[in-house]
Amino acid sequence: MTEARPGVVASASLWERDEEVATLEEAIAALCADSGSSGSLLVFSGEAGLGKTALLAEARRIAESNGCAVWSARGGETVTSVPFNVVRQLLQPALVSLLPEEAREYLGDWYDIAGPALGIAEPGDRQPDPQGVCDGLVAAVRRLAKREWPLVLLIDDAHWADQETLRWLAAFAERFDDLSVLVVVARRPGGVSGESARHLDAVAAAARPIATLNALTPAAAEGLTRATLGEHADAPFCREVWAVPGGNPYETVELLAKVQDSELEPVEGSAAELRALNRSARGRGLVARLEGLGIDATRFAWAAAILGTGISLDLAAQLAGMQDDEAQRCAELLGAARILTATQMTNGQVVDGELEFVHPLIATAVYRSIPDALRTAMHGQAAWAVTESGRGAAAASRHLLEVHPDDDPELVEQMREAAREHLAVGAPDAARRCLERALAEPPLPDVHAHVLYELGCATLLTAPSKTIGHLRAALERPGLQDDMRVDAVFRLSQALLHNNQLDEAVRTVDEEVARLAPGPARMRLQAVHYMWEGIHAGEERSSGRSGLAELASTCTGRDNSERALLILRGFDAMTRGENAEEVVELCDRALVNGRLAPGLGWTDTEWGVELLLMLGSAYAYADRLDRAESLFSEALHAYVKAGWSGGHLSLANAYLGLAHRRRGRLVDAEHYQRESLRLAERVGRGLPLYWSATCGLIDTLLARGHVQEAAEIADRYGFAPPYPATIVLPDTRSVRGRLLIAAGRTNAGVNELEAAEKAATARGHHNTVLAPWAVDLARALASEDPTRAAALAADARRQAERFGTDTAIGEALRCAAALESGQRAVRLAAQAVTYLEASPCQYEHAAARVEYGIAARSAAELRKGLTLARTCGADGLVAKAGEALASL
Repeated sequence: MTEARPGVVASASLWERDEEVATLEEAIAALCADSGSSGSLLVFSGEAGLGKTALLAEARRIAESNGCAVWSARGGETVTSVPFNVVRQLLQPALVSLLPEEAREYLGDWYDIAGPALGIAEPGDRQPDPQGVCDGLVAAVRRLAKREWPLVLLIDDAHWADQETLRWLAAFAERFDDLSVLVVVARRPGGVSGESARHLDAVAAAARPIATLNALTPAAAEGLTRATLGEHADAPFCREVWAVPGGNPYETVELLAKVQDSELEPVEGSAAELRALNRSARGRGLVARLEGLGIDATRFAWAAAILGTGISLDLAAQLAGMQDDEAQRCAELLGAARILTATQMTNGQVVDGELEFVHPLIATAVYRSIPDALRTAMHGQAAWAVTESGRGAAAASRHLLEVHPDDDPELVEQMREAAREHLAVGAPDAARRCLERALAEPPLPDVHAHVLYELGCATLLTAPSKTIGHLRAALERPGLQDDMRVDAVFRLSQALLHNNQLDEAVRTVDEEVARLAPGPARMRLQAVHYMWEGIHAGEERSSGRSGLAELASTCTGRDNSERALLILRGFDAMTRGENAEEVVELCDRALVNGRLAPGLGWTDTEWGVELLLMLGSAYAYADRLDRAESLFSEALHAYVKAGWSGGHLSLANAYLGLAHRRRGRLVDAEHYQRESLRLAERVGRGLPLYWSATCGLIDTLLARGHVQEAAEIADRYGFAPPYPATIVLPDTRSVRGRLLIAAGRTNAGVNELEAAEKAATARGHHNTVLAPWAVDLARALASEDPTRAAALAADARRQAERFGTDTAIGEALRCAAALESGQRAVRLAAQAVTYLEASPCQYEHAAARVEYGIAARSAAELRKGLTLARTCGADGLVAKAGEALASL
């Protein structure tokens, strides 16, 4: 049993915690033994008062005695709405001790992304991606941990940590393999819901298993009583010390402290008085004890409870309406009563003038003892005091969230400003709460639509369905004018698209177009209409193609609306298999000196990522792979630099993988597509970007000859109907049909390819490279239905010659050769090689060489094909060529 000196209760909460302490000692010893060891995570869970905080204090003692750097933070019941509150407590002291140039050096590219969230750098011009900020915080700790090794991070009351911190902690817990750091977390079970609960569950799952803390046994209470009061404490008295607080370590310690204060004799005759003493340590008893200290001390304690954690002495004094010397006296009085305590050390540094409650149970009791009306008023006063102190609207907003609506235009503006500050550091959920509170005030009529619009923008990345309601309501009210109204319509249509309501997205845009006079705004929404129609996977709208072609024919590319229409027309022409040179000419006209126009970049929000993905895809399938790769590489770089680590970065990886797949760099393609799928998993399954990542990876694995792995990916990630409402590149049905055939399920594969034929025909898509169902179906039907196979191959060749690229024609000739035999097969295979040799698609060239070598029984051609296949990373093709060579 843990020993303690008589009269000392500081370590009392460690009684019967020998196993937990041993775990801490073992983890810290392992951390200190090797700077290259993997990190570890410990989570202590237990109800209030069971000794979690005492275990963290012991962790600090052990760590510091072993020469570790120790950083700590604590959640607070009243500050859960403050984004990055806990992670700032954890990291800020270490970072602010560095010179700005040192901090920038250690954080590197992440400085501008994570710095604003940590409060050490000013926000940039663009709204950061929350996932990017989270990744930046992970990177910050990783880099600082290497600098500060051995490093121990302590987080108390994690159940009260803000959602942004918990998101970071869950992400950090996944990446301990190559990072030597110990993280110790204390939390209560339950009491958390939604995203915060999910993050805490992920943290618990990543931690070393530790049993939930239990109450003290009677034997432990007896030992603790005698260690505190002396060996003369008799057994009945000790038994009552255990029974009165139910073995709760914190309440037991407080009870024994009160026994000492009252000089109660620890014998059976005094045991009856323990219940009265215990009541003064909790609930109404604690409140009565607080009130007994006087009105000034009570008022000061109330002010401290309103402020929450990291309580500033001067701010508490201001809120309580006191002079500094009077506040200091109250703080000392509350300290003597074990209600408040001075914060001696934070992350190894003395912090003057800060206070905290001795225990969260005391903080809760004091906060709840404030009369409701007064508590609300004090939050309003706290908001004013925080604002006056220069801490900003975001810091004041948590108090304003507690103030009752009162038709206050100033509060509305404060919450709008707070929302902007939250968005600027990557906390859209906090911004949403502020704007929802502003709506409840409510805003003045001429401001109401603007608040709804801002709320819709704040939730666009996190809650498309809520965005739809907010933006619709904004558009129904007067107030949004000109460009802002057009932008609201565009964002509403985006939200509808991401909510799988594509038809409604198009109708929304069309209704606004009908209201607008000719001009740039109308043209922008017309372009948006065709953009959504262009990525729609359903049947073709009869007016779509002709309307787009007519509108684009008048465009010279003089502004971004015209450039958008040129891109859309180029993409449309590519999908239909029109002349590839005309496709490229349309796309080139949308550029400015060969580059994206200002305002039309990857991180610009006026048009969205879809338009530029269409531009790059048009180049990719028109055999201008150098331009496609350049565009998608630029996207990847732009998103990494901006810290956009969510859906945008997933798409950039997927489409850069597509460019490498088209070039025949299959190993590189697989790398980018796997990264895309990893990122897409974080965003959420079922979205179009998720399909792009999965489909692209399966297509590449099939090209590499890794059929079993492709099938496993398909099963794991649900690559099967129903398909999304938006088109996916490469074509989902074509890829799945090829997979089924490769896996030996020929009939199912043929059915899938026939479904691809039907979908492509309904959509007017005749590009045989974009949707190669025809050549795959022709090969699959060669034995069973040679007549239909020949017709499919002939039609594919006609469509390929119409499109005119070397890749399309070469692939059609490969298909035709596969259906023939003898010298005709050899001649067609040779023609396929000629075209594909001029194509930028090296995998297809390698496949044509191997097939030609087999048809012509040419060892020289097979060796050329084998060399190309190895360069591409096409393992299946390498094996095929090797077997053919061996058989000659």
